Amino acid sequence: MERATIATMNTVRLEPWTEADLHVLHAANTPDARRHLGGVEPAEQILSRHRRYLAFGSSGPGAMYRVLVGDEPGSVGVIGFWEKEWRGEVVYETGWTIVPGWQGKGIASAAGRLVVDAARAEGLHRYLHAYPSVDNAASNVLCGRLGFTLLGPTDFEFPPGSLMRCNDWRLDLTG
Repeated sequence: MERATIATMNTVRLEPWTEADLHVLHAANTPDARRHLGGVEPAEQILSRHRRYLAFGSSGPGAMYRVLVGDEPGSVGVIGFWEKEWRGEVVYETGWTIVPGWQGKGIASAAGRLVVDAARAEGLHRYLHAYPSVDNAASNVLCGRLGFTLLGPTDFEFPPGSLMRCNDWRLDLTG
């Protein structure tokens, strides 16, 4: 199933993740950018994640998007949503990364609003969750700005095999 480009919000727009977007994962693979996500990833892990992002949408509900800004020739981040079993029910989970140098400009907020709209339009699940590290102030503030409700801290397996203390934020997509 091919996904159309998501409508523009100001100068930020989302398009389906493409083969050409691998550079975004490499650009965001810095110690500072990955400090809340388990640290810098080896090249094989980045390539594996890139392949998973390419498969989104064809293998089930959800989508991964490249984040584009204005007339910039390449993407400046990644955002998406996917299914997750959480506490006995199937929900959507969302996550995002904006490349260093593009952070702090409102891009994640605009992309977040667009991905909330995309999850709402898909209409399969009532809730969209985000699980930022309790220490990731910027992502936790973003969740609040997007209208998520903080349910509290929880342990979350990320990266696989490691427990991370994160906040469980939930957004009711029917509201």
